[in-house]
Amino acid sequence: MKSPHVVALAVTDAMPVFEFAVPCEVFGVDRSDLADPWYDLRLCAAVPGPLRTTLGLRVDAPYGLDELASADTVVVAACNRPTQLRPPEPLLDALRRAHDRGARIVSICSGAYLLAAAGLLDGRRATTHWMNAVDFAHRFPLVRVDPDVLYTDDGDLFTSAGTGASIDLCLHLVRLDHGTAVANEVARRMVVPPHRDGGQAQYARPVTRGEPHCDLSPLLDWARGHLDRPLTVAELAHRAHLSPRTFARRFRDTLGTSPLQWLVEQRVRVAQELLETTDEPVERIARVAGFGSPVSLRRHFRRVTSVSPQTYRHVFRTGDR
Repeated sequence: MKSPHVVALAVTDAMPVFEFAVPCEVFGVDRSDLADPWYDLRLCAAVPGPLRTTLGLRVDAPYGLDELASADTVVVAACNRPTQLRPPEPLLDALRRAHDRGARIVSICSGAYLLAAAGLLDGRRATTHWMNAVDFAHRFPLVRVDPDVLYTDDGDLFTSAGTGASIDLCLHLVRLDHGTAVANEVARRMVVPPHRDGGQAQYARPVTRGEPHCDLSPLLDWARGHLDRPLTVAELAHRAHLSPRTFARRFRDTLGTSPLQWLVEQRVRVAQELLETTDEPVERIARVAGFGSPVSLRRHFRRVTSVSPQTYRHVFRTGDR
């Protein structure tokens, strides 16, 4: 009989519950009626115990790092901030050993920090939670960070965005191992979609570096109140009492983006709020948000969020339907 595919889940102290639970649900529940053998999930202690989740639930991890290094797939779930910044060296060494012998290495949410710290993501495409993306890219400049996707598949290295995206990635792994029909059935039993359209960009709020406290704040507040107007860089520069070139350079140095890109992101944010909270037609939302036409709104909205305005409204619309 074929040996089961061993999945080693690295257990660190103070792990978030959801990101730990998803691999347990997907790989740890016996589903040999769908594929026999199913996975053999092993909880591997990455640090000395006792180990608990963020909510104080005690986790019994009977396996160690030698078992992790010899597994077929290694999963590093999300971890707390101290672990992100100071990963345990024995765990990093075990990840390197597993990767060197050809294991599939997977991170969920902020677990990407550990893969990057081990040097496994240098030159590779990866993602993490959108709220950590800027910090992650700054700390690991050799990683090709894609902050917009739900997960990345880079051959032997896989990374996911935050929380719910762990389901997307784990189902993707099942799909690779056992085919679409089995992955779809697992999704049915979990009562989740087998595949979600778009990426995590549709869930993220635009976050601009350096904006809260800067000398451009009065101008930014004014621009937000006049997004329905055809604002130009020249007009913004004039209001800032700067030449367009100096203004554009200072804007990028302060906020980490261009004035035009900032305007697009602010307009998309307005459109998101209107799509979530009103029944206004797309034509009017385009005018109020300053895009001018529905065609322009759809083009920019899809580029920023990865989905159409109609899809976004369907997903996020609140209140009576």
